Parts: sequence; structure tokens; C-alpha cells
Amino acid sequence: MTVVDDRPETAAPAPRRRPNRLLALLRNSWRQLTSMRTALILLFLLAIAAIPGSVLPQRGISPEKVNEYFVDHPDWAPRLDRIGAFEVFGSVWFSAIYLLLFTSLIGCITPRLRDHVRTLRSRPPAAPKRMARLPQHTVLPAPPGGAAAIAEALRKRRWRVEVRGDEVSAEKGYLKETGNLLFHTSLIAVLIGVALGSWYGWSGNRLLVAGADNAFCNTRQQYAEAKLGPQVSSADLPRFCLRLDDFEARFLASGQPEFFNATVTVDGPDEPTRSADFSVNSPLRLNDASVYLLGHGYAPVIRYTDRFGNSQISDEPFLTTGDMGLTSEGLAAFPDANVDPATGQRAPDQQMAFTGIYLPTAPEQAPFVRSQYPTERNPALNLVAYRGNLGLDAGIPGSVYQLDQRQVRAGKVKEVGTKLLRKGETWKLDDGTTVEFLGTERYVTLSIRHDPGSTMLLVSCGVLLVGLMGSLFGKRRRVFFRVVPADPGEGSPTSGSSLMEVGGLPRTDYPGFADEFTQLVAAVSGAERAGDGADSAERAGVREGAE
Repeated sequence: MTVVDDRPETAAPAPRRRPNRLLALLRNSWRQLTSMRTALILLFLLAIAAIPGSVLPQRGISPEKVNEYFVDHPDWAPRLDRIGAFEVFGSVWFSAIYLLLFTSLIGCITPRLRDHVRTLRSRPPAAPKRMARLPQHTVLPAPPGGAAAIAEALRKRRWRVEVRGDEVSAEKGYLKETGNLLFHTSLIAVLIGVALGSWYGWSGNRLLVAGADNAFCNTRQQYAEAKLGPQVSSADLPRFCLRLDDFEARFLASGQPEFFNATVTVDGPDEPTRSADFSVNSPLRLNDASVYLLGHGYAPVIRYTDRFGNSQISDEPFLTTGDMGLTSEGLAAFPDANVDPATGQRAPDQQMAFTGIYLPTAPEQAPFVRSQYPTERNPALNLVAYRGNLGLDAGIPGSVYQLDQRQVRAGKVKEVGTKLLRKGETWKLDDGTTVEFLGTERYVTLSIRHDPGSTMLLVSCGVLLVGLMGSLFGKRRRVFFRVVPADPGEGSPTSGSSLMEVGGLPRTDYPGFADEFTQLVAAVSGAERAGDGADSAERAGVREGAE
């Protein structure tokens, strides 16, 4: 016998689709990155990452300070240099935090901006059915004119109003969210301004000695330290030249600086020839460049006469040691000294160099190692003479401010004497050659830079502060009014008239909302004309709180 299964066929369950784990991971990562919590963490990390740039010297601002740090900390400096501690704002790790913060802020702001625009275009919501449940609630006689009069009184106080029959809804305080969005949008603009300055900006440092022979032209080769953005080439630099004509400095009796002013002559294809003055807080503005005054010092003028009677003059700047008296140290090298005029041959082991300490105001008695005042009241130059092969012909880069100590340790350069020279004095060495201290020239340390994002940064920071003020002081709140008939019971003081039920709630933390609510109710009901808002509301029969 054949058994027939007449049960209804059931469809086989559809196979469950396995979620794409990669897409889920990317979606969750994006949500985490664009959360406000992540943005705040990245902003905090960016602030921490900027600390080394403020504590440690940076090559783009003060390369000589970086060199001093290497001399003072020979163990730590190479390690810090490997992680970009002397170029913090251009390092990979700082740029990574910067880009993540930029992306996070855009992801945070975009949906909030869309919701805020939608809120601004929407009408205030309808009044709740049970206003007694709101944080602020009261019932009092309705003003003449009913809902229309209430709406007009609210509009005069800059509330957004919506009338629905006998109900009036009003809202205020959009400035808080607007300010919040302005703040974060301005922060993005600040990041864009910094990026523009990094990509299309350039900067360089130059130590400029007074005199026509020391004029500086804006080429990369003439900078002591130059940094060009990735989108800038040497050919893009504006063409101009600077010559330092004069430098004026005034100091207080304690040695504290009071006034600095540099006078320069500007000329070149991109700049009209003119004389210009600028100081520390008032940079020189040129086309596509700004010249900032960073420091100043002295360049001793030394004349060396070799054994063949040939004279050479050095006016190399001496770098200040950082004390208040502008004590300076430097090097005057004469690699072409003692060249035989008959044969034109130079003896490499007869090259001369002088390391020295310059004291603008030297003490009356030894030791002569520190100046007592930054201006030249008693100038003196303490020199140490060296003779030998200075190592300059080897083509190995070295400092122009310090003698190569490797040559000294190898015995190729030897010390031949020391002497303290006053201005105009001459020192005769053991081989009959002479050194004369002729005086000094002033020099200034300049930072020349172009930052195309500076205007955007200035405007963005101003808008950022405005948005911050709105975010801090703006308070979002809503109030609702409903006009209802009065209870017709006998003995009721409002028998035959209408009542106004009022409710309000703050949308943000707002401790003063209760006082504002009381004043608003008194103003709308017309009771403020009789005196203080709160007392008048009581005389008008205000019943506050849940009934």
C-alpha cells in the first residue's frame, strides 16, 4: 500500500546572509572616528603633541639654538632628532594626529549642521497635553486678545512663535548650537589655514651684517636655514635684496631691552628701491614675504696681516651666549693667509684662525669672560690664535662659528697665543704677523617667511571666539501657552473670563530659567506694568507648580 503525504509543502528557509565583516569594521571605525568623544581626544592629543615644539628649539625658527642643543646634549639630541622633535609641526606623527582630527571634525559637524538647519526651518512643536508635568508651570488670567496678543508679546522679545488655534508655542536659544557649529567649523578652517601655510608657504633664516658688502638677496642658497613647502620651488621665491644700514637698540639700566629698530634698503625686480624701518613687533611687509626681526648682536672687524704683508679683514658675526650683557663667541678664519706672492703657493699648515669672546662692556679687571652691559661702553675682544691646517679644503661641511676641534685633537692646528684687545689695538704674533681689532659692525637675525594661510587663520580664530561665546552663553528653551475657558463655578474670581496655562522647559542646563520664566509670564500677562514681575504675577493670581 502506498502512503501519500498530503501535508502542505513548506518553503525551505532562505539562507541567512552573512554580514560583510570588512564593511562592518569600516562602518564602526568611521562612527568611532567621527564621534565627538574621539574629536575631543584628538584635540587633546594635538595639544600634547605641540608641547615639544614649544619647549625644544625648532629648525624652522631658530637653527642656531638647535645646534647649541646638540652641543649641550650630545646623547639626547640625536635621539630626539630621529623622531622629529626639532621639526615637530612637520613630523609624521604630528601630521597624522592633525589629519585624523580634521577628518573627525568634518564627520562630527556634517550631520549636526544638517540637523540644525532642519531645526531652524521647522516650526516650534505643539504644546503638550499635560503642561503640569513641565519643569515650569503656572495658570493665570489670559490677557485681552487671547493667543494673538500672547504671540505678539513673544515676538517683541525675539521668540520664534507658532500659533495653533488657542495654543502658542515659542522657542529661543538657537545661538548655542549655532555657536557650537561655528566653533567647530572655524577649527576646521584653522586646520585648513595651517595646511595651506605648510604646503604653499616658505620660510628662511638669515643673519645679516650691516654694510653694502653683506647685502642679502632672496635665494635659497643665501639662507642659513630654509624650508620650502611641498608645492614651492626655489624659482617661486620673490626676487628682492636687503641691506642693513643701521640698527638701534635701547636698554634699561638693568640691561633689559627696551627698543629695537632696524633700517634696511630694499630693492630688486619684485620690490621698488626704498628705505624701510621695522622692529620686533612690527615686521617689514614685502610682496609675498614678511621680514621679522628675531635677534641682534655684534660682528667684530678683525684685520690680519700675514708674513708677506698681505692684509685680510674678517667681519664674521659672533653669536651671543644668551646672557643679558650680549657676551658673544665666534670664529675669524683666514684660510688664504701666508700665500707666497712670488709663487702663488699656499702653505696649508700656515692657515690662521682666531676664536674669541667679544664683550660690549668688559669689566675693569679679569676674568674677561662676561659682559656687564649689552651696549658698547667698554668693548674688548679676547682672542685665542691658532695656526695650522684648518681642514676647510677637505670639503666637509662645518660650522662657520666654531673651530673644527677634530683638527685640534689631531695636532694639525695648534694654539699660538691669547690676547685681550681693545678697539684699535694690535697684537703681534710669534711669526711677525699682526692682528688688529678695528671695531664692530651690528648684525640682525632675520626670519623671512610667506604664509598664504595667515589671513584665513586670523579670520577663523576671530569667528572661533565668537562661536565659543555663543556656545557658552546661549541657552535653548521653550515655552507654551494655552488659552482655556475659566471654571464657571460660583464665587470664582475669573468667572466668565479665560485662563492662560503656561509651561516651559530648558533644552540645556540653564539654572536661571525659572526667573526668566516668571518674568516672561508677567510680561505677557501685562502685570509688569504694575511693578516687579514676580510680585505682580502673584497679585494677578499666578499659581505656580503642579496643580
